[in-house]
Amino acid sequence: MTRDELIAGTRQLVDEGDRLRANPSLASLQMWLKRSDDLLATAWGSMDRYHLAWLMVGKPKGIVRGRPMTPDEEAAYVREVAEQKTAALRMSLDAVERQGMPFVGESGGVGPGDRPGAAGPGDAGPTDRPASAPDRAPDRAGLPADPVLTERLAEARRQAEAHLDHDAPRAPRPEKMQR
Repeated sequence: MTRDELIAGTRQLVDEGDRLRANPSLASLQMWLKRSDDLLATAWGSMDRYHLAWLMVGKPKGIVRGRPMTPDEEAAYVREVAEQKTAALRMSLDAVERQGMPFVGESGGVGPGDRPGAAGPGDAGPTDRPASAPDRAPDRAGLPADPVLTERLAEARRQAEAHLDHDAPRAPRPEKMQR
């Protein structure tokens, strides 16, 4: 998926979410949620129950239990869920379009170093990388280095290197234990 495809697909889903809020339909909501979940999973990875709970998507305030919803309750449910998921889609669109964040499914389009006026491959600057290198988020780009944190990180890396063999087999197993 390219950045341009993600932006276009997300905009379309935001527009559909707005239409769902104006004209609620449970069947349309279910199809729209499936399509939006697929798009977001392709771009950002699958969301576990923790992420969905944090976004509060699909958790309406006044849920009806133990009986079918009335048409008014169903419409209110559809509007509330569509509003929540549309907000999540807008955050995704902002991250890709305005902030230029790289995403999991990215395979082309406009990346952070490829925007007009931005330093890109071959230019001096933090985005200098080979054309074949994957587009990754900059590591604290533009932030001043903290000498204490830098030394702590270097020490942690030294300690980790001393333990690289911890997943290697320890000793041969005795013959009688190999049965």
